Parts: sequence; C-alpha cells; structure tokens
Amino acid sequence: MEIIARMNVGGPATQIAGLSERLDREEFDHRLYTGHVDAGEGDHFDLKGTKVQIHSIPGLGRSLRPLDDYRALIRLAAAMRSFRPHIVHTRTAKAGALGRVAAVLSGVGAARIHVFHGHLLNGYFSGSKRSVYIRSERILARMSDRLVTVGSQVRDELLDAGIGRPGQYVVIPPGVRIGPLPDRAAARLTLGIPLDAPVVAYVGRLTQVKRPDRFVATAHAVLRRLSDCRFVVCGGGELGEQVERSVEPIRHAFHFLGWRKDVETVYSAADVILLTSDNEGTPLTLIEAGMAGTPAVSTRVGSVAEVVKDGQTGLLTGTDADELAECTVRLLSDPELAHRMGGAARDWTRSSFDLERLVTDTEALYRLLGDRHRDRLVTTGTHRDRKYGGMTK
Repeated sequence: MEIIARMNVGGPATQIAGLSERLDREEFDHRLYTGHVDAGEGDHFDLKGTKVQIHSIPGLGRSLRPLDDYRALIRLAAAMRSFRPHIVHTRTAKAGALGRVAAVLSGVGAARIHVFHGHLLNGYFSGSKRSVYIRSERILARMSDRLVTVGSQVRDELLDAGIGRPGQYVVIPPGVRIGPLPDRAAARLTLGIPLDAPVVAYVGRLTQVKRPDRFVATAHAVLRRLSDCRFVVCGGGELGEQVERSVEPIRHAFHFLGWRKDVETVYSAADVILLTSDNEGTPLTLIEAGMAGTPAVSTRVGSVAEVVKDGQTGLLTGTDADELAECTVRLLSDPELAHRMGGAARDWTRSSFDLERLVTDTEALYRLLGDRHRDRLVTTGTHRDRKYGGMTK
C-alpha cells in the first residue's frame, strides 16, 4: 500500500509511476492511495503516457488542515483494514505522518517504509517550526521499519538531526526514463529560441526553496558578459508571476514555457541546465538533463553531488549568484568543455539512475520486509487468516 498526498509532475510521482508500471505483478499487489491528482481522469493518474490506478483518500493533502487530516487518517486506517497489506510505503512529509500513524492504529501489523525524497531541514522552516518538524520525524522514525533516502547526503543530514537510527536507513537513488530526444535545431525551433544563442534552462517548480530569484540574479550576471544569452524557464508555481515581473528589464532574454510534458525538448535546446536551490534531495531535473547530454551548473546542496560529478559532468558551487554565473559562463564560453562534460553526464546518469535499477532495489526491499512480516504473523499465530498465495501486498 503506497501513500502520497499529491500526484503531480514532480519527482515522487515519477518514481511511483515507474514502479507501478514495472513491478512484478505476479509477486506484488501494489496499490496507490492519494488525496490529490494533478493530471489524470477518474481513478487514474497519467504521467507521460504511463497510467497509474489510484485509490482516492479525500482530505489527504499537503497543507495542514486539522479536520481534513483527521478524516484522512481515519480513512487510511479503514483502507488498511480492508486491504490488509504486508507493507505500507509512504512518501513526502504529510503522507508519511498520516500513513505511519494510520498503520499503527489499523492494527494490521504491516511493515512500514517511509521515503525521504529530500527533507525540510533547510530552506523551509526556521526556529520553532523547524524544531517541531525534527521532533515529529524522530517520533515517526520509531514507527518505521525502514527509512529510505534518495542519496547518502540526505541520509547523513537526517541522522545528524537525530532522525532514525543508521540501521533503519536504505539509500535507493531515483530511477529515471527519458523520452526520445529531438536534435538541437529542432528543439530550438519548437521553443522559438534563436539557433545560435547560448541557452541556459531552468526546469522545476517556481517555489521559494528552489530560489528562482537566484536564477534571475544569475541571469543578470551572465548577461553582463554574454549579452545574447537566452534563459528558458520550464515549470510553474506560486512564485511564477513574481518571477515574470522581476525579469522585466531583461524580458527579451527570457522564455517562459510553463509546464511541458516534453521536457526532453528543453534539455536538447539548452547548453546548460542551471539549478539554484537552497535544498534538494536527488533532483530528477539534473538526472534527466544528464541523460540528455546537457551539463549542469548547480548549488552544492542535498545529494546534488551524487548526481553531478563536479568538474566531470558539470560544475558545483555555493549559493552566490556571481559564482553560479561564473560557472555558467565558463561552460557557455567553452563548447568543447561543455560537450565533454555532457557526454560524461550521459554515461554516468544512464548507468546509475536507470529505472530498472530502481525497480530491482525496491522489489528487494519489499521481499525483505514481506518475509519478515510473514514470519511475524507465523510467530503470533495469525498467518492462517492472511494467506495471499505468495503475493506481497
């Protein structure tokens, strides 16, 4: 039983879609429970042609709404008693909290896995709110059999905050599948970008932790040295209008695309992918760009350094816009270096972040916890009530 508050075009939904499509259906009965779907129809979520069946939990959402949260908790516990899964697998903070508490309340005895696609330690809260978050995650960790992180650095930062024990953690990097890549000229014609201009792309949510304001500041610094550079923004979010207003003095250099399903077109059109975040897990944007052969410039946050090999597949730096601009200009001004790093990025990401590897790693974890679950049922004498013909639920 997999639980997430919201299915959208982000990294967690991408991972769920890949797993739902590729898990061995003869061995695993995998069901997804969610409160909100951004793209889909009826009881399905549609991501790049992959349709994922969903079970709706009204009230389950990202925002804190005590009455809705209580109702979602009760509905989740009831769904668990009906489905009686061997494993409850939660993703993102809100679903992780409600799902793990519901698993305890339901009494079904399921093993509990929570995935940290990143964390909220940096860039989200400060002061008392951060302390509440840490204390809550420490309590929830004691309700978990396994804590999964998308990178080693994310795991280490959580452990440093006293969340969970080392033996609970499993690192399972993302698995990504990228669509067909158009050639550079075709991609630029599709997006209306000059064929001969240097192009820098931003792909992702326009939200505070991603620091689109830092992307704009970096663009200003780059334009002072490369006046013909163009900046492509693919994505949306609560800061979208604010970002568009902020670039008015250099509006001619910006192309705002909104959300696009064909992100491969954006990567093919770009010379550099630029990430300016304050906090990240293992960003799919950088993995996808690498698979497309586009080198990256990024802040050195979260597990970014596990995706971008500094000096080999891209360049990492601090959070200063001038430093980001310097790295960006270096790649734009040296096509041979950019081409070499792009080729290395393609080889590295395709060998390390393949979707089949994600499925294999996840199935191995399910088997381990499923076997322990069945052993526990045998020990307590309840196994006869819960036979599923060898299938792990």
